[in-house]
Amino acid sequence: MKPKEMVLCGMFVALMAVGANVSPYLTIGGVPVTLQLMFAILAGGILGSRLGALAMTAYVFVGLMGIPVFAEFKGGLSSIFSSTFGFVISFIFVAYAVGKCLQKEKPSKWAYICAGLSSLFLNYMIGTNFMYFALMFWLDAPKGFSYAVAWSWMAAYLPLDLIVTTLSLALVPKLRKALKRQLSVHPSAKA
Repeated sequence: MKPKEMVLCGMFVALMAVGANVSPYLTIGGVPVTLQLMFAILAGGILGSRLGALAMTAYVFVGLMGIPVFAEFKGGLSSIFSSTFGFVISFIFVAYAVGKCLQKEKPSKWAYICAGLSSLFLNYMIGTNFMYFALMFWLDAPKGFSYAVAWSWMAAYLPLDLIVTTLSLALVPKLRKALKRQLSVHPSAKA
C-alpha cells in the first residue's frame, strides 16, 4: 500500500468517526441519525472499491478495539451485539459497491444511478435485517415489534438517505478531480 493510499484510508476512518457523532443523541426508532452513509459513499467513489472497503473495514476494527468512533460515542466488542451494528458492517459493502459502479475514469449517468441504488439497498438490507434479528434474539424487542415494524422505522430515514446519497454522489466527480490535481503536484514543481 502506498503512503498516500494509507493517508486517504486513514482520513476516511476519521471522517466516519466524525460522521457517526454529528448528532449523537438524535435517534429514530432506536437508530441514531448520522452522516456515515455519506462518508461510506464518498470513500467508495473517491478511493475505489478496494481502498474504500479497506477504509471502512479499518473503521470497524478501530471501533471494535474500543475507541469510541461508533454512533453515540460507542466502541468495543460489545458493539457487535448492538441493534445498529449491521449498519456499521454495511458501510464496507456500500463503499465496495459504489467503487465498483464508478470504477471508470468518467462514469456514466447510469453508473451513478447504480451506485446510489446499490448503496441504499445494501445499507438498508444489511442494517435492517441485523437490527430485526438483534432485537428478536438477543435484545429486548419492544412490545408488538415485527419485521414490518423494523422496516417502518427505516421509512423515516429514507427521505434523508435519498438526499444524502444524491448529494454524496454529486460530490464524487468534483472531489476526484480536486484530489487528482492535489496529488499530481510535486513539491519540486512548486519551487
